[in-house]
Amino acid sequence: VQVVESGGGLVQPGESMRLTCTATGFTFSNYVMSWYRQAPGKERELVAGITSTGIITDYPEDVKGRFTISRDLRRKMIHLQMNSLKPEDTAVYYCKVRVLSREYWGQGTQVTVSS
Repeated sequence: VQVVESGGGLVQPGESMRLTCTATGFTFSNYVMSWYRQAPGKERELVAGITSTGIITDYPEDVKGRFTISRDLRRKMIHLQMNSLKPEDTAVYYCKVRVLSREYWGQGTQVTVSS
């Protein structure tokens, strides 16, 4: 299973960014895909997750109302739409795929929010 993130970069506070995660190499229909992030000096934290049936995990309070996860079932792809970005959203964003009780991580994509 290969997991690849894309869409990171540098944005100014208040701007938006969309991240994409593509998973390949498996054919099972039941899986969970999630976004995590890790800021410097902090632990990796769950940002949002979505199952293949469309169930979405609750967003942490600090991103609720600003971040939205969505999926493209056919292409085994998920997106993270991030609006009203803040400097504290600066982190490496990782995608994780869980299938058959195994977890696969992408290499991460850097998101920097700075003026």
